Amino acid sequence: MSSSRLSRLLLIAGVSLSSLALPSVSRADDVLSQKVGKPLQDAQTALAAHNYQKAMAAVNAAAALPGKTDYETYTIAQMRAAVAAQSGDVAAASSAYDVLIASPRTPKAAKAQMMQAEATMAYNAKDYAKAVPAIERYLKQVGPDQTMQTLLVQSYYLQQDYKNAARVQNDIVTAMIKAKKTPAENQLQMLADCYGKLKDSSGQADAYTMLATYYPKPEYWALLLHGLETNDKLPPSLQLDVDRIRLAAGNLKETSDFIDMVEMAVQAGLPQLGLNLMNKGYKQGALGKDAGAAREARLKALVVKRTDEKKASLDADAAEAAKAPSGNALIIAGYNYVLYGQTDKGIGLIKEGITKGQTDPNIARLHLGLAQMDGGRMQDAITTLNTVGGDNGAKQIARLWVLKLHAAK
Repeated sequence: MSSSRLSRLLLIAGVSLSSLALPSVSRADDVLSQKVGKPLQDAQTALAAHNYQKAMAAVNAAAALPGKTDYETYTIAQMRAAVAAQSGDVAAASSAYDVLIASPRTPKAAKAQMMQAEATMAYNAKDYAKAVPAIERYLKQVGPDQTMQTLLVQSYYLQQDYKNAARVQNDIVTAMIKAKKTPAENQLQMLADCYGKLKDSSGQADAYTMLATYYPKPEYWALLLHGLETNDKLPPSLQLDVDRIRLAAGNLKETSDFIDMVEMAVQAGLPQLGLNLMNKGYKQGALGKDAGAAREARLKALVVKRTDEKKASLDADAAEAAKAPSGNALIIAGYNYVLYGQTDKGIGLIKEGITKGQTDPNIARLHLGLAQMDGGRMQDAITTLNTVGGDNGAKQIARLWVLKLHAAK
């Protein structure tokens, strides 16, 4: 039967194709009987008058009739969806949409529209428990859609399901970065907030790092450094590295901070690094200007002495480190060579130490990157620092240095 003939038959029954607003695949036997067409006409008239209760009652009357054809059942579902959608009856609309989506009569494009409408209705009605599966079905069957993905994140978040909200938001951000696109600032803020709700300091630090990367505002640096400092997985061996990035970011200014940092460098077997940091403290005016100046001068004299001693023992230290069962001592020995200007030899020893094995591979790669940076090999440093992983703070420190090194180019 032609579409024009079908339209005439529908008009005889009192229901126009356009009034249903939902397309379908036509068949030769698609005819509405008078008994079904009459209540649907009543439903259409009531719907036009915004009498939703009367309209739905007419739809129910049509649905209750025995002996309906598949086409009549489908058309009733179309009308039910129209009435329910306009009246805001999410449950009834979802039920009707499900029937239509499952039907082979509904074109693929129309199914996508219905799935989107079903998900959006549930979200707007604040029925987030229904919105989540509806949105997930849309994304699975139709494909990625930024608006729908955002609704999914918000639906999880508004149910206080922060774990899934973070998971979905992280997937979105990761896909954008992989596609060489810049994540929206509010997406990264949402990700940071979710991790904060979960008390996931490592995840939150990752989010703050991305915010500082793409939107380098002072407040993001402050939040990032705070998150790094309060990371409960941060080992004592990384405290010196935390203070170094604080210094580079301009957030380390107190005299006590400089003293602590210098002492940690000396205790770590890197007195030249301690001396370099102490000289920065003098240059910034944090040292040598108050009642503690004499004590600071004595400390500097001690550090200079240790520096001279270390310089004289470089080769002996390296030979002894080579005998050790792990590569930890080789990494320290190599770093000292770099600090004393023998960059090639030092970097080689550090890599040898990493290959030999060490306590924490990520901390070892972090220190390799910092040694490359201190040796003036900035691009090598960036490449190495980008390989640092883990959740104990090493990754966050590495990323911050990458930001600083990129900014310095």
